[in-house]
Amino acid sequence: MSTLVLAIDGPSGSGKSSTAKALAIRANWSYLDTGALYRAVTYLALRENALDEASLYKSLVAAEIIFNCSPKDPRIFLDELDISEEIRFQRINEKVSLVSAMPSIREHLLQMQRQYIDSAPVGIVVEGRDIGTVVVPAAPLKVYLHADIQERTNRRESESKEAIAASDISVSLSKRDSMDSTRAISPLAKAEDAAEIDSTRLTLQEVVDQIWKWMQQRNLLGLPTIAVIGRPNVGKSTLVNRMIGRREAIVEDTPGVTRDRVKYEAEWNGRRFFLIDTGGWEVKPEGISEKITAGAEAAIAEADLIMFVIDSQVGALDEDQSLVNLLRKSNKKVILVGNKIDNAADEADGYALWNLGLGEPRFVSALHGRGSGDLLDLLISQLPEVGSQPADDGYRRVALVGRPNVGKSSLLNVLAGAPRVLVDDAEGTTRDAVDELIDFGGSTWRFIDTAGIRKRAHQASGTDYYASLRTQIALERAEVALVVLDASAIMTEQDIRIVSMTEEVGKALVIVMNKWDLVDEERQLVLDREIERQLERYPWAQRVNLSAKTGWHRDRLAPALRTALSNWEKRIPTAKLNGFLGE
Repeated sequence: MSTLVLAIDGPSGSGKSSTAKALAIRANWSYLDTGALYRAVTYLALRENALDEASLYKSLVAAEIIFNCSPKDPRIFLDELDISEEIRFQRINEKVSLVSAMPSIREHLLQMQRQYIDSAPVGIVVEGRDIGTVVVPAAPLKVYLHADIQERTNRRESESKEAIAASDISVSLSKRDSMDSTRAISPLAKAEDAAEIDSTRLTLQEVVDQIWKWMQQRNLLGLPTIAVIGRPNVGKSTLVNRMIGRREAIVEDTPGVTRDRVKYEAEWNGRRFFLIDTGGWEVKPEGISEKITAGAEAAIAEADLIMFVIDSQVGALDEDQSLVNLLRKSNKKVILVGNKIDNAADEADGYALWNLGLGEPRFVSALHGRGSGDLLDLLISQLPEVGSQPADDGYRRVALVGRPNVGKSSLLNVLAGAPRVLVDDAEGTTRDAVDELIDFGGSTWRFIDTAGIRKRAHQASGTDYYASLRTQIALERAEVALVVLDASAIMTEQDIRIVSMTEEVGKALVIVMNKWDLVDEERQLVLDREIERQLERYPWAQRVNLSAKTGWHRDRLAPALRTALSNWEKRIPTAKLNGFLGE
């Protein structure tokens, strides 16, 4: 599935349409109201007086139904006639459940819905009653939206284009709920892995903000991108390292160290974005410099915002002016940065950069950090909420963490059904965080197999220190952590610290007791006491006993992951929380 899909299901009056349109507009995605398609067919049935399935299907095949997927003005046409208003009348409400229960009609519209979804240029928000269960069961985010019958009645009454008594609306809603949830074909039901929202006491904005948060957590929204552009050796990579908060870009005093354009994820004040570190741009490149310059120009085309870096100690050269001309042609927002400004005297000299005509230069010292916070504040304020580049695949992200040799890689391999990661009895076989897409338990998961976290004393050594750092980064990238413990060995302080680390970064948690095939009755009694004593702070965490070596109980992992993620994403209405705190 290449198109990113947000599936929203729920009964009438739960707020699906308003929520879906608001989210689609905010994300610049397409929008599909599948209920409108069924209403259009119902309109066709009444127009043709064809309420039996065979006659209606014949009329449907001969008709042309077109839905305009723009969330700002969604319209539906039947044989070129705009029926967007007509399908909302009560006479349609009374018959739509009857029509939607016809198998041949559902199958025809199912294919139509999937065509709309596949043709969406970036992503699409789809709302209905069987989106997450039937139409797009592999959707990366499914939401089940509901509200109590009184609130739904109030909403329908305020939206109605006819004078209908509230009691009649309530009866109609209840009747439709019953028909939709009990029909034999594609009944209204919450998908097993759907996040749930009770919108009864929530405003539309609160519902939208909660789902938007989930979309961000699952990387469904393309992050905005900043391209770092400049001549060779002006300090671009040093500045990138300063902004991402870690040393990843290679830095040397020799010009031209950076050759490829490399994308890094960064975060500042809660905003996530990408930084593209580029090689030095040259006016007349030769040899390998041609590819380096072409890569820098590709980064300009990809970026939502450009950071043009100049060495303020050298000042602006003719090459910089040529690059300014190129940047102006891109029609992208450009932030001019004077680097290597270590004091106020340097800053005074740097104001000559105004002559480039790119507005006020921002001064930093990438090496010492001077001015970097103010620069990041400015960059964040200029970034769009959603980047122009395609987003991630949206698969749930699972970090496998634990001390060395507890069986993380073995577990990954048994879930995959094939060797994906090197496994050896020696500790510390895995050094890098490795991503793997694995299908099990009816879903596709993105697993991050991490190097084992050693004791603090061992982290001083280079390789193990960076392996531990990558584990921390993997936890931050993930939504849920599988903390793997060796059930056959005494629980250590290191095990508890890893569980605590997961809690501190605010992720969902599943504790896996591995090597259960080595646990005898005596060890199990001791382990129960260890769990009671050492893990008493985590009664909410899901726990699975299994054996990665034999595959025993591996089928329990997917339900535990879904439960942990569901609890992690659950939103408690403010009124309910206040009521609990007031008790």
